Amino acid sequence: NMRILLVFGLVAVALADITHFEGEKVFRLKPVLDEHVTVIKNLAESIELDFWSPESEKQVSIDIDVDIRVHAQYLDLMYTTLDQSGMDYEILIEDLQAAIDGQADKEPSSRAHSYTKYNTWAQIQSWIASISTSNTELISREVIGNTYEGRPMTVLKLGRKSSFAKPAIFMDCGIHAREWISPAFCQWFVKEALATYGSNAQMTSLLNQMDVYVLPVFNIDGYEYTHTSNRMWRKTRSKSSGTSCVGADPNRNFDAGWCTLGASSNPCSDTFCGYSPESEIEVKNVANFIRRNKGIIKAYLTIHSYSQLLLFPYSYTYNLAAHHSELLKVAEGASAALRSLYGTRYTSGPGATTIYPAAGGSDDWAYDLGVKYSYTFELRDTGRYGFLLPESQIKPTCEETMLAVKYIAAHVQKNLY
Repeated sequence: NMRILLVFGLVAVALADITHFEGEKVFRLKPVLDEHVTVIKNLAESIELDFWSPESEKQVSIDIDVDIRVHAQYLDLMYTTLDQSGMDYEILIEDLQAAIDGQADKEPSSRAHSYTKYNTWAQIQSWIASISTSNTELISREVIGNTYEGRPMTVLKLGRKSSFAKPAIFMDCGIHAREWISPAFCQWFVKEALATYGSNAQMTSLLNQMDVYVLPVFNIDGYEYTHTSNRMWRKTRSKSSGTSCVGADPNRNFDAGWCTLGASSNPCSDTFCGYSPESEIEVKNVANFIRRNKGIIKAYLTIHSYSQLLLFPYSYTYNLAAHHSELLKVAEGASAALRSLYGTRYTSGPGATTIYPAAGGSDDWAYDLGVKYSYTFELRDTGRYGFLLPESQIKPTCEETMLAVKYIAAHVQKNLY
């Protein structure tokens, strides 16, 4: 009997590590007065709130919808505070655990890699291994370093083999762990590029003349953690002496106005900027790769969710980028291309004014390094599901996003510098 108890004990320990979200709700608050903003900031100080949009209480201002996840034990306090403040609000997600459980389609997955499911890191890793040997004329892979927990960061290089270095586009997905639609898009992009080369004129021309580097998951440790322990995890998983709080926000850890606006120096914050620029090994690995190849990299695309935005520099300052008008024109063209398929509306503009200021982002850093066409996508949706976009939306989201990415790529190809 001791053995049976031991087994049950181990199962219990394993289950205890999984965060559950029963009874938790996601609110959308609508602050229209300074007092409302103060109420939200005071709440954030007194109870634990998970900011979905904007990314922290620092970025809350009048007339920005504020989406926050609230623990079940704080709901009474939340309702009382909101009613007293007179602030308008709605409930976006009635029961978070039910929404998490409802993300996956009920269809069992076929043996082959599924592009319409949210794949685990193990599934993505075996996909990387098999697809990179599927068509060696068009695809190769390179490990650019390991994550904090020792997982290999593999960049896929798409493009027709050539004897000289071709101009390139770099794209990454999954900087923030819980934004699952993002890695799904990188996988979709690779599949589409390989499948349509030779039949689609634009993709053929792109891969003949340029290379596309794809990092399918940037924050692998965090992504794995969202699958095994806490679906709502955002940061890396690095540990540091002096605090029990884990990880930093990789998209606040780049050397671009580091830790000034819209980032936190508190290691427990979801927008913690890290202990120094590139303190996170994942950020250092990507930055080193882009620096090594900065002579050929002409565009940088980073895929996030959610909000339906196409952003470009700057986010760490309100100043406009030197190439502002061209970047805006391309973003608007890409957004129109995206909308043409399913009518999904995107807003485009510089990060700081279009959503909120945030320092240390990868797009600003790449732009300042000299990569002119630097864009951040915030994919579907606008908050109905937030980070929990159902698998049934993977295909339409990826199809429409492809149109925008191809639009940007075509512009870059025609305007090499």
